[in-house]
Amino acid sequence: MTPLQALQATLAAEHAAVYLTGVYGAHASASRQPDLYGTLLTSYRTHRRRRDQLTVFIANRGAKPVAAAPAYVVPDPIGTPAELSDAALQVEHRIAKTYGQLIENTTAAERRWALVALDDSAVVQMELRGTPEMFPGSAL
Repeated sequence: MTPLQALQATLAAEHAAVYLTGVYGAHASASRQPDLYGTLLTSYRTHRRRRDQLTVFIANRGAKPVAAAPAYVVPDPIGTPAELSDAALQVEHRIAKTYGQLIENTTAAERRWALVALDDSAVVQMELRGTPEMFPGSAL
């Protein structure tokens, strides 16, 4: 995979993460589940910032950033706090794998940026009741 392909794949994954965390946040209640709501809101904002930064990285390479899909599959059901947390956790697992690929295929500033994003994703996974992993985002 080339660095540009890895950046485009990561951008596509961030488009999905923005969409899905927005949907999940809309299903959470700030008053009934303040911790979950706060995690989802922070995650949504983080994924938006990362999406925007990836767009800049790709444009700086002279390429056109991949567009978001018209819609994404939302798992069913997502009505309880546990279901919301599990669904958001799956988004973070998928994005961590994508950042692992980005780390493998980039260098310098882009790799350092991807390492920070991967680390942030691992922290969010823990906030969503995930289990610690030795190397988040890797196949190991």
